[in-house]
Amino acid sequence: MTTAVATTRTRDRSAAGALLVVGIVLAMLTEAIASTVLSLGRGDIIGDTYATPDEFAWLDVGYTAFKLIGFMAASALLSRVNPRSLIIGAILVMGTACGIAAITARLDLLVALRIIQGFSGGTLLVGGQAIIFLAYPRSHQPILQALFAIGAVVAAATIAPALQGWLLDSQSWTWIFFSVGPVALAAAGLLLIGDGPWPARTPHRRFDWIGFSLISVTLFCFTYVLSQGSRWDWFEEPRILWLTVIGTAGLLTFLGQQVLAGGQGLLDFTLFRSDDFAFAFIVSFVAGAALFGSAYLIPSFAVSVLAFRPTDAGLLLLPSGALFIGSLLVAAFLMQARHLPPVATVPFGILMIMVAMWMLSGSTSESGADDMMAAILLRGLGLGFLFLSITLIAFGQLDSGHLVSGIGLFNAGRQLGGLIGVAGLQTLIDHNVVSNAAVLGANITAGIPAVGERLTTTTAMLAARGMDAAAAGRAATALLGRVVTGQSTVIAFDTAFNAVALLFVFAAPVLVAIKIGLHKYAAKHAARSPEAEGLT
Repeated sequence: MTTAVATTRTRDRSAAGALLVVGIVLAMLTEAIASTVLSLGRGDIIGDTYATPDEFAWLDVGYTAFKLIGFMAASALLSRVNPRSLIIGAILVMGTACGIAAITARLDLLVALRIIQGFSGGTLLVGGQAIIFLAYPRSHQPILQALFAIGAVVAAATIAPALQGWLLDSQSWTWIFFSVGPVALAAAGLLLIGDGPWPARTPHRRFDWIGFSLISVTLFCFTYVLSQGSRWDWFEEPRILWLTVIGTAGLLTFLGQQVLAGGQGLLDFTLFRSDDFAFAFIVSFVAGAALFGSAYLIPSFAVSVLAFRPTDAGLLLLPSGALFIGSLLVAAFLMQARHLPPVATVPFGILMIMVAMWMLSGSTSESGADDMMAAILLRGLGLGFLFLSITLIAFGQLDSGHLVSGIGLFNAGRQLGGLIGVAGLQTLIDHNVVSNAAVLGANITAGIPAVGERLTTTTAMLAARGMDAAAAGRAATALLGRVVTGQSTVIAFDTAFNAVALLFVFAAPVLVAIKIGLHKYAAKHAARSPEAEGLT
């Protein structure tokens, strides 16, 4: 009888724990949908809100900046609010803000709602991951973090774009925001029902309002500069220049203030004394550039060059989600059951992403989904092996007192890396389109027989359809110009795909050198500590 009761209680605890994890994964899905809503719905939202590109930019800047600020504030919130109440509250705030966004076309209200969504999303990401780390033993973390990554990373990179593309083509952009509501309610309900092993509050620290204000100004300035700089040709625009100066000054002031705070500041920089965390933070910065950069390039190429519909562009990445999930689970099994060191899969993941980007660099204007699919699938496979590894490396050795701050910094590094990666690729494409058009145009003149033949044939075809000779000649020249522009864009995107591949070519040896250097420094520091203790 006693054995039966114990078995029943064990099953009940397991079921409650499963509900907790599923609830957190669904909570991450709400953030994934909200964070990517502008990627495909840009044109529809601009049309319905009558916004200029400058006004529309605030929807993106507001969300991203306050998401980063949420990363910074999550540690303090978890030390003051019960983790269960905080995560459920953030879910409900996210769902409510998305629901209101779906029923309004007022731009000022949408900007305010995007700010609320961004802060809630940052809190959800840090709080959800911290709860899983603090509530369950380290031996179970590989599979648990793989499940968390499905909601936090896979959904944003593959599932959400497919859902949004379908909703844009079949309904409207408002339905993207509406779709967050049911997911948020399901997540909150599961977390209320699932009486799992909720962790206690993290150690309470005095909130550093000065540091929080400084880092908020810094992140806001850098977010605007990185997301809008390419539109304004960077420092040619005084606004971008001044925001860069203010952001840099704010960052330097913040760092100085944190040093003077003597360990009581907003961020815990002692985290970087851990060679594993320092290495994983740098890798996450590079991986963020590759993840967000490739996630920007592939749909943009499909829509702007291949003329895919939003649904088709979203579905293009969906099959890679299956391999992304599969590689996460395989890596988790190897690490949890076979005790494979997390660092062992990092080179494998980097190599596959690098090869995938190199394969995509051969795309043309005649490419289709089938031509790109092998590379896209390989990218998904590599991302799964890479992201789980760096997560476990980063937090595997951190104690509970430093864990939440570490998760916030780690996610901020990945997000900033993504912003820099996308900004760099946008600038590279814009400059290459212009330079490629100039080079191609210089080699396409009326004196070249092939060009003359093309213009003559096109003119004759247009004239045969009823157009007068003069207008047909002008139209033929315009059509040839469009072809040149199209080819310039294709070459620019291929260059951008190559740039992501070359990022890893140059970054890989640097990362290896950093890992070796950090390991040697940690070993030397550990060797000196016993000597110092012996002298005392």
